[in-house]
Amino acid sequence: MVDYMVVGLGLAGTAFCETLRRNNKTFVVYNNQSQTSSRVAGGLYNPIILKRFTLSWRADEQLAVSADFYKQLEQFLNIQFDEKLNVLRKFASIEEQNLWFEAADKNSLKPYLDTQLVSNKNSGLKVPFAFGMVLETGKLDTQILLDGYMKWLQQEKRIFVETFDYNELKILQNSVSYKGVKAKNVVFAEGFGMMQNPYFKYLPMQGSKGEYLVIEAKGLLERNIIKSSIFLIPLGDDLYKVGATYNRDQKDNSITEASKEELQRKLDSLLNCSYKVIGQEAGVRPTVKDRRPLVGKHPKYNNLWVLNGFGSHGIMIAPWASKALYEQIEMEAPILAEMDIARFNKN
Repeated sequence: MVDYMVVGLGLAGTAFCETLRRNNKTFVVYNNQSQTSSRVAGGLYNPIILKRFTLSWRADEQLAVSADFYKQLEQFLNIQFDEKLNVLRKFASIEEQNLWFEAADKNSLKPYLDTQLVSNKNSGLKVPFAFGMVLETGKLDTQILLDGYMKWLQQEKRIFVETFDYNELKILQNSVSYKGVKAKNVVFAEGFGMMQNPYFKYLPMQGSKGEYLVIEAKGLLERNIIKSSIFLIPLGDDLYKVGATYNRDQKDNSITEASKEELQRKLDSLLNCSYKVIGQEAGVRPTVKDRRPLVGKHPKYNNLWVLNGFGSHGIMIAPWASKALYEQIEMEAPILAEMDIARFNKN
């Protein structure tokens, strides 16, 4: 008997497993690596919605938890995946600059919006109206993070690399049983794969496919994250990740020529230097119709739980939502109504 089974090992599953480890709980993980959105993500953590210069949902609370969470995780795994980088928001006009200053005057935004405009000194970028700098930002290398955690799980013999067969799950009075393994609780953290889960597919997940390019631009030499109509994220060695697209109609991980052309059009309006596309990636983000996470207990079964629906903000939300779910299960602490799946329970 273990305390938990966790199904899925993207950002949500990894954050929850690490929360369990820190609380000395026993657990096993099932993961078939079919969901790629956590791995191909840009990895940004940024508290500001840069289209409107507003604070993203509960960003203060999420940053307070996630900063320490990832720092401790780097120390535990003895790897580095967190890089502090500033985000420079390209202004399209003087009017946008004025809107930036208005936003920076608000108490909630003051810690995050620098009031000193940043003039463009990079000849490889087309920026006629300067930048605004966002503070408390950076990026995680999600592949290094997820691979590092997977390696630790394998060493501990806590992971089964297989597709979870829901038909094999037996729900008992105070536990669950799956292929000879018993657990007190099972937490499903499957990303868009939740749509195949008979226990939770009733939840209104929409899914949004995102595609990214990886480019080589030897003459660019940019160290900051640049935000215009797209993000340009430095990877080192003259490589940059460019993205992302948002497509609610396609629900697969295949790359498309249409998305490549869309990203290149936007890239051409930003760059003043030559570049070469050397890679393209895609994944389906687990987005929800009301843009809030899906966290909580199954309406019928007391030992089935879900942790999902983080959309494009998984880096910041995952540690915070994992903590909330753990405290709900172990201490019966209430889950924030905005993300509790009880909001979708049928009367």
